[in-house]
Amino acid sequence: MSALLRPRRPYDPWWMLAPTLALLAVFFFWPVAFAAWRSLYEWDLLTPPRFVGLRNYASLVESGLLGRALATTLAFSVVVVIGSSALGLGLAVALNRPGRFASVVRGAIFSAYVVSWVSVALLFLWILDADAGVANAALAAVGGPRIRWLSDPSVALYALAGVTIWKIAGYAMVLFLAGLQDVPRALLEAAALDGATPWRRFWRVTWPLLRPTAAFVVTTSLIASFQVFDVVRVMTQGGPVHATMVLVYAVYEEIFQNLRVGRASALVVVFFLLLLGLTALQLRVWRARSAR
Repeated sequence: MSALLRPRRPYDPWWMLAPTLALLAVFFFWPVAFAAWRSLYEWDLLTPPRFVGLRNYASLVESGLLGRALATTLAFSVVVVIGSSALGLGLAVALNRPGRFASVVRGAIFSAYVVSWVSVALLFLWILDADAGVANAALAAVGGPRIRWLSDPSVALYALAGVTIWKIAGYAMVLFLAGLQDVPRALLEAAALDGATPWRRFWRVTWPLLRPTAAFVVTTSLIASFQVFDVVRVMTQGGPVHATMVLVYAVYEEIFQNLRVGRASALVVVFFLLLLGLTALQLRVWRARSAR
């Protein structure tokens, strides 16, 4: 069988991969390489570029923009990854059953994922309005306090994280549902006959088999959280007091508002390296756990 699967010529697999590699080279590797080269220059889009070496990186560190954007992005990503993965898993476990009602609920939850980010941001901009929003109206009805969801620096980032979790939890739910339906029912039935409680069946049988799915969900959620832009642009514009200044929005602000192409390119390089490192570390940890 292995002889049948072996390619006739050693370069045949590369011909098959060529279209994908070409797309990656044009739309991924080349832009990253161009940003790395441009990060060594000072350019305001109006005057000729001037070579400054690593000064753009030093300027980002000295101004505090890099540290602030990194800290904000990491805090946002931690909340989004944990929240969306946990919510997606809980919804998948609750809705992993036959029936029209469960199908309708699954479709309704997943529909949030296919709606555009701008539409979601505009919807929650109305819901979270401090004066006329639905969220504060519901709190007032039960005697709760009025919260400045988008204008309080200590709340705004987590409000945006909640919006992002609401948006992508349906995607995590669908992936976990696929993983749950691949769990052999014979294993669950054998565990039940041995007297295992539902929680023990999940923890000892289902969860180990879901680990590869969970690794994929966490990785994709991490990438989505690092790429957040539309919600920040529509709802807070990086404020209040830079409380929601994530890396992608910092790049936008540097290049389109401050006309600092070199510093924006340096942020892109740092962003790429950080995301690459976190993804590799995450996959390595999950593979090590799955191999136990």
